[in-house]
Amino acid sequence: MSDSELVTAVDVQLMQGLAQRVTAVRPDLVNSDASVGELAWIWGKGQVSDGGSWRRRLWFAGGEWVAWGWATMPRRVRRNDGSVKDVTGACLAYQVHPGHGELVDEVIDWYDGVAAGLERSVIAQAADEFALERWAAHGYETDPASLGDAGSWTQLNVRELDDVERPVLPDGFRFRTADEAGPRAAVQAHVDAWAPSPYTAEGYEGVRRTPPYRGDLHVLVEAPDGTMAASTIMWLDEVNRTAEFEPVGTHPDYRRRGLGRAMLLHGMHLAREAGARHTTVACLGAPGHPAARGLYYSVGFCRFTRDVPLVKRADRGRQGPA
Repeated sequence: MSDSELVTAVDVQLMQGLAQRVTAVRPDLVNSDASVGELAWIWGKGQVSDGGSWRRRLWFAGGEWVAWGWATMPRRVRRNDGSVKDVTGACLAYQVHPGHGELVDEVIDWYDGVAAGLERSVIAQAADEFALERWAAHGYETDPASLGDAGSWTQLNVRELDDVERPVLPDGFRFRTADEAGPRAAVQAHVDAWAPSPYTAEGYEGVRRTPPYRGDLHVLVEAPDGTMAASTIMWLDEVNRTAEFEPVGTHPDYRRRGLGRAMLLHGMHLAREAGARHTTVACLGAPGHPAARGLYYSVGFCRFTRDVPLVKRADRGRQGPA
């Protein structure tokens, strides 16, 4: 197969399958951009707008898919406020099954080849010491932007669903699902929370068509005036009985009212009813980003893993394995 084929819907489902297999044996090695929910979210909202910039490579062993790389090449991002951002570097999402760790070198060689001449970034897991050694051997270093109190690294938080308190909303607010509220409300809730955002109605249609999306697990909080003040999507991994919150957002005019906390608790009850035994959610982990972390800790989440953003400058050239 070509080293630069575009990413297809079938590819994403196979990537999610590998995520489920890795979760079953070493959940601490699932890369933050390679989980079942994150793959669905990235593919669904971006396949139309960004799909032309995506390249992928697959690795098989004994008839099983054991590794993949998904490179996003330079592109122009248009946001809902009319602004445009030109992304000039490449970034990589990837996953290697822990039983085939030696393939990390092949993933790196492929990425260095397809993104030659560009600044290259990638995110690895702190628990994956072997992979971190291999990336370093190929010239990748910790991204300076990820260091310090305002660092950009993320942590994954987990919570069991055996004892979840009942959510309480302020008077006049109510829970809705995307099935009930409709596409326009679901899109507007996200755009309001994350403005400026490239999210569109077309992107949401892509999300809706991407497994394992379920409209009844897409939760919104409606304000008394009809505004969708908060929203989140839960992605159910039925194999591992896990529900992943991604994304989670609140309208800036409705923050600090307990809506996010109530929405997460409500979502946990829905996830448990759907068969999940535990939930996960990611957030920025550096000390200078306490808001989301504090919210998740307040409803019982605790840190499970953290990632390590790496970068290779464009002028470093291509290096072979050490």
